[in-house]
Amino acid sequence: MAGPLAGIKVLDLSRILAGPWSTQLLSDLGADVIKVERPGSGDDTRAWGPPFLTREDGTTTDESAYFLCANRGKRSITLDVSSKAGQDLLRELVKDSDVFVENYKFGDMQRYGLEFNALSEINPRLVYCSITGFGQTGPYRKRAGYDFVVQAMGGLMSITGERDDLPGGGPQKCGVPISDLMTGMYASVAIVSALFERVTSGCGQYIDMSLLDTQVAWLANQASNYLVGGIHPRRWGNAHPNLAPYQSFPASDGSLIVAVGNDRQFRALCEALGLVKLPDDDRYRNNADRLKHRESLVTVLSERFAERERDTWLTLLESVGVPCGPIQSVPETLEDPHVRAREMVFSLPHSCGTSAPQIANPIKFSRSRIDYRRAPPALGEHTEAILKEELGQTLEQIHALRRNGTI
Repeated sequence: MAGPLAGIKVLDLSRILAGPWSTQLLSDLGADVIKVERPGSGDDTRAWGPPFLTREDGTTTDESAYFLCANRGKRSITLDVSSKAGQDLLRELVKDSDVFVENYKFGDMQRYGLEFNALSEINPRLVYCSITGFGQTGPYRKRAGYDFVVQAMGGLMSITGERDDLPGGGPQKCGVPISDLMTGMYASVAIVSALFERVTSGCGQYIDMSLLDTQVAWLANQASNYLVGGIHPRRWGNAHPNLAPYQSFPASDGSLIVAVGNDRQFRALCEALGLVKLPDDDRYRNNADRLKHRESLVTVLSERFAERERDTWLTLLESVGVPCGPIQSVPETLEDPHVRAREMVFSLPHSCGTSAPQIANPIKFSRSRIDYRRAPPALGEHTEAILKEELGQTLEQIHALRRNGTI
């Protein structure tokens, strides 16, 4: 079967990560995504390496690993949207498009005559999504927005990292640009929702996505702890603010995670560890008691875990239903037999003659399918084909556009 978004055409004027992550998801779901890039350089992340994709002969391409993670399935056209000729071509493409995604700075699209109001006159059914650091309103709207800045401003770094009273304590960013990624995910949901609403209304609409809004939104339980209980969230390292024991423990040869979510699991943990009296200790009878006496509990458990190997404990805990797992490196995760069985790692043939490694889309449909049509494109790989097929341009017209720098 075709992907659920088959027949939807997306013009993707975004670069870096939040926008491309969103449009890659739309492509995986079957949409035809045309990635509009600057002539000569393209998406900034093309140069964010090493590492770069390597050909079979050992030479490297111009495609960075960073670019490859967020741009599969798309067709690339180079187009100077700052020029009148480029803007005219883009308006022609808009006539037959369903979705327009951009992450230019506040005011840029209006300066180019490519803002929502202008394009919706050309195509009233157009769903237009702007992704910026701080949105289209508010005192920060003109600021440049980057994931690292937003992780700091949005409260995430204040709750990420080791406790201040332990070595290495202090605010930390996540190991992946999570504010970008989550904004891309929210943007995809918004776009699909607007397309669904369009079925009834017949009209497109404007979507204003902000990295900071997204970061605040997914503070989730931490924000709720503050709003409901006045609790000032802080860094707990690998521990949990609302559960104990729910953290990492060092075994004799490595660390493991133990995630006790209720009193039954705590009793099973203690029995597996041979600490059968612990669940009946007044300090640890329920989760509230365990939180109050977290330090003494962790000391007892840590001493016991240190006596045996990690895998021995994992086997024992899994057998009695205690949630647990090893702390794995990225290579270990990608080689994990369960990850492989779920087909989360694969490759796509790249136009340069080699294969581009990919991490799969995690969605598993019962009838529809994820559509991996092509590897991330080389810069401008589909320019001529798009101009011919979508706009009916002749080779002479295309060559003229190339000579004057429009494409």
